[in-house]
Amino acid sequence: MQNQEFEIDESLRPESRRLFERALRVIPGGVNSPVRAFRSVGGTPVYMHSGAGCRLRDVDGNEYIDFCNSWGPLLVGHRHPGILHALQDQLDRALSFGTPCEEEALLAELAVSRLHPRVPGVERIRFTSSGTEAVMSALRLARGFTGRNKIVKFAGCYHGHVDSMLVKAGSGLATLGTPDSAGVPAAFSGETIVLPLDDEEALDSAFLSHGDDIAAIIIEPVPANNGLLLQRPEFLQRLRTLSERAGALLIFDEVISGFRIGFGGAAERYGITPDLATYGKIIGGGMPVGAFAGRADIFQLLAPDGPVYQAGTLSGNPVAMSAGLAQLRLLTPDVYDRLESLGAQLQEGFESLALPWHMSRIDSIFWLYRGNEAPRRADQIDRDAMKVYAHLFHFMLARGIYLAPSGYEVGFLSTPMAEAEIDRLLDSLREFFQRN
Repeated sequence: MQNQEFEIDESLRPESRRLFERALRVIPGGVNSPVRAFRSVGGTPVYMHSGAGCRLRDVDGNEYIDFCNSWGPLLVGHRHPGILHALQDQLDRALSFGTPCEEEALLAELAVSRLHPRVPGVERIRFTSSGTEAVMSALRLARGFTGRNKIVKFAGCYHGHVDSMLVKAGSGLATLGTPDSAGVPAAFSGETIVLPLDDEEALDSAFLSHGDDIAAIIIEPVPANNGLLLQRPEFLQRLRTLSERAGALLIFDEVISGFRIGFGGAAERYGITPDLATYGKIIGGGMPVGAFAGRADIFQLLAPDGPVYQAGTLSGNPVAMSAGLAQLRLLTPDVYDRLESLGAQLQEGFESLALPWHMSRIDSIFWLYRGNEAPRRADQIDRDAMKVYAHLFHFMLARGIYLAPSGYEVGFLSTPMAEAEIDRLLDSLREFFQRN
């Protein structure tokens, strides 16, 4: 397919256009998170009004099958009755306390009980209001526990907008990070070592040069913020081996994969126990929640028990805790079997189309890419394909299918979907590539 220019028909979404123009007057870029601005795909952001099951309805009354699912947390779809009931019950009592509440204790207990048999290192958990806060807190705790400064991260893995994590790889095998965002002093990111994914040589070199000062390695064990860059289990195991040998901690960022690919997330899938892990999205049932968890001996250093300070005025908010508690109670083995069945149907159907693009998938997370081999590193992604994806996105939008508004983002399935929704996506993909 040629990277041709294409027309974007927004005639059916005048109210979205009006709201966006209004937002532009008071919100930078008109949005509160950059990807929502549609800069990667062009056109005007679609303003949603309601959701039910696996469908969204925008402010102009158009309906879409939702393959974004609020970027992952809606495993059981929009407005599940069990979650709505829990929310209403809490709303009848209070919105916020700023004090301890029963729901945070219950959710912590349930999360640890679900995780610990599968991920033995998870013995304690603390809630935050976002994944970014969870990562920031886990890094601080790792530095406090080890008494070291440097953090190893990987190009293509996103860990929120923590200053020290907003860095990119430079030249060479192991490069001390340089800021990838204005407003971040070089000194903040100077303690971050950025390595390429799937590169044991670079990893070994970093530990040879800096091993005595590395506090932790942090990685998305299922990198899903810059394509779906599925890693070899051997590479992930190498992280565990080197960190233990050097006295550093291993942090798994499971904000996306935690509870999405099974109770134990990627740690259980690959049989690797991290020292700390970060969670989010799913454990909030769609509400703003993050968490970091890990070994009890590490968490002994966290305030108020220890000298590593961390706090959050709205952490453990009873409304968010109630939603998360309801969602985790809904996540049974049957739910995960259902999601895996949908994912297998999607992948098998996609492969049968014999299209010029391919699909990478793990359980209910999927990603479309162009190339003969699934990328494992950010620099292996076909950047020119993003122009094609922009065309594909609007083609799907016109057919009532909502995908992520960026070719670098992944898609998510939910249990309210059925064979009809999967077939509709596959039929639309076939039509797009036949026309283009």
